[in-house]
Amino acid sequence: MGQRPKLEDVAKEAGVSKTTVSRVLNRRGALSQATIDKVHQAMQKLNYRPNVVARQLYRQKTNQVGLVFPTVNDPFFAELESHLAHHLYALGYTVIMGNSQNNPDKEREYLHMLMDGQIDGLIVGAHNEGLSEYEQLKMPVVAVERAVAEHIPTVVSDNYHGGVIATQRLLEQGCRHIIHTNYPPTDASPNQLRRAGYTDVMQEAGLNPVVYEINFDLPVEDKLAVINQLFDDHPEVDGVVADNDTNASLVITVAKERGRTIGNDLKVIGFDGSDMAKLFRPELTTVAQPIHELAINAVQMLDQQINGDMNVESVKLPVALRIGTTG
Repeated sequence: MGQRPKLEDVAKEAGVSKTTVSRVLNRRGALSQATIDKVHQAMQKLNYRPNVVARQLYRQKTNQVGLVFPTVNDPFFAELESHLAHHLYALGYTVIMGNSQNNPDKEREYLHMLMDGQIDGLIVGAHNEGLSEYEQLKMPVVAVERAVAEHIPTVVSDNYHGGVIATQRLLEQGCRHIIHTNYPPTDASPNQLRRAGYTDVMQEAGLNPVVYEINFDLPVEDKLAVINQLFDDHPEVDGVVADNDTNASLVITVAKERGRTIGNDLKVIGFDGSDMAKLFRPELTTVAQPIHELAINAVQMLDQQINGDMNVESVKLPVALRIGTTG
């Protein structure tokens, strides 16, 4: 078996110096496209593979980014992680996915990987609270639809406006007994702004806001139990503003079992607007988050930090009501 080609072999084949080959590999310095092409052609001809570990040590970068989200079993998070991975790859990063199932110890593991230099940055969206490590962390981190520390930039949708337009839509449709589902108020999630938007519109209309709490981590059976209780407690309900499309779908399932006619005597609006939810519930009226744009902004903000600019501003993106037949 022949020896593995070395940097000097590529330089000789391309007719350039070893320094020039190194600059091409590390994308450093001003080089003509002709020189870059010549080096890449030599690498291809010799089947040269750069020593990734050595390059990482030299550049003090791993080109790896960690993603920490609750689960890929949720349509919103699955689509978000897919977009994040795609755009990170386009910038030369490989992705380590860590679905925490909202286990704070798993999230801490990724924080320690960042602090130990095993990864270059983190994009987080898990629902764990009270992780003190974030407070002192001065390293590349971006939070999506979550606030982890005041100095860590976030990318969020306009959740308050989403709650407003969903509730206004049901009022315009003639609903007067509108119920909202959301996380418990102790959960410091931007979801609470959806609750605030719903509550403000209801109170402005002189109506009583009613919220049923459905924790994100509850098994489906327990979520269905809460929704059944909602209908038992409030048979007069004629509208539901759900905090996500999954809960909206469960509301529709329970309502149909109880003989309700969706879009007629009960109107339902979801929140998220993922492609998967659209595929399985195309009829659902929902507040669509700009999931692709959330991912693009998060990746750009993290890459900016990794490359030395820690002065990154948080971003809030607009939502839009996608009209179906349910509300």
